Parts: sequence; structure tokens; C-alpha cells
Amino acid sequence: MTVDSASLERLSARAVQATVARLSERIEARFPTRGLARVALELTRLAGDVSEGAAAIRARLRWVRLASRVGVVLVVLATLVAIALAMQDAGRVDSSVDWLPLIESAINDVVFAAIAVFFLYALPNRIERGQLLGLLHRLRSLAHIVDMHQLTKDPERLRHDFTPTPASAALDLDRAGMEHYLDYCSELLSLIGKVAALCAEESRDPVVLDTVSTVETLTTGMSRKIWQKISLLPD
Repeated sequence: MTVDSASLERLSARAVQATVARLSERIEARFPTRGLARVALELTRLAGDVSEGAAAIRARLRWVRLASRVGVVLVVLATLVAIALAMQDAGRVDSSVDWLPLIESAINDVVFAAIAVFFLYALPNRIERGQLLGLLHRLRSLAHIVDMHQLTKDPERLRHDFTPTPASAALDLDRAGMEHYLDYCSELLSLIGKVAALCAEESRDPVVLDTVSTVETLTTGMSRKIWQKISLLPD
């Protein structure tokens, strides 16, 4: 079996989607009545949104980038024409005092043109950033939901000498069930990080990359806590 070297240079959205869908099926098969299955289904939808959204963003940005570049050219041409007209008027000026309004007008034209060029040139990147940050916010929220699901799954409660209180949450999992449940939570968090990484495949915006890194750090830390719980499960 040969492996395409290009496949090792880019995270495959199709592979991530397939892995998320498979995990969702595994959770549904073992815990069909629990909320964790709905969380996995939501992650499946989010993975699809990231993949489809990235394609839609690329298509939209092509037109926005073309329009912004045309706008930049028009602004530059209009500024050059305005400066040329000002220079023609300057040739008919005799007094040095009369030069001041012309110089002020030329400076204002250049400043406003620079602002317009900066705005138009950065417009595609701002649109891309807004779309991807929206997806990353949903992923970060989903990570916290997964963390909420595992909070009450305390290995200590499976010990024979554990004494529950009236405020203790109900526990209907045995050791094997809790291990599977915690393991699924860890896998979900890992895949949330992978879906977030797909956003980095479509953008080199520093804000997007920093947010992706934040989501990955968040899910890694949460997953580490879960594996500490798994290691404490009684034999």
C-alpha cells in the first residue's frame, strides 16, 4: 500500500469527519439514552459545517478579493487624477499663500486614499476571520459541554467504602461503563481539537491560528484530567 505524500502535509477534512461519525455511532450503540450521544452528533454536524464552511468561504473570498482589488485600483486611480488636477491648478497659482489649500487638499486625498486601500485590501481577511472564529467559538463551547458531562463521573464513587450523601448525584454506571464513558469523553475532546485544526488548514490569519491553538490547549487539558480519572478507577 502506498501513501500519497501530499496526504501527510494536510489534515484531511474527510478523514476527520469519518472518525467523528464513527465515534458518534460507537457512543450511540453503548449509551443510546445519554446526552453524550447528542454531543457526539453535534460534533458530527460541526465537522461538516467546518468542511463545507471552509469551501464556501474560499468561493466567497475569491469574489470578495477580486472586488477589493478592483476597488483598490479605482481608489488609487481616482487619487492620482485628483493630485494631477491639483498640480494643474498649482501651475496657475502666483502667491505662496494660495498653495496652502492645494497642499492640504492633496494631503487629505492621500490620507483618505490610504485608509480606503487598507480597508479594501484587508476586507477578505476580515470576512474569513469572522466566519472561522464563529465556528471555533462553537467548538470551544462544545468542549465545555463534554467537560460538564464527565464532571460527575468520579472514580471514588466506585470504591466499596464510598459513602454517598443526599446531595450526591445518582450513579448508574459500573466500572466498565464508567471507563467507556470517560474514554468516549476523551476521544470527543481530541476530535474537537482536530476539527478546530481544520480551520487552521484554511487560514493563515494570526488571530484564527491563535484561537485554534487555544482550543487545542483547552481540549488537551480537559482530556488529561479525564485520563487521570481513568487511572484511578478501582480494579
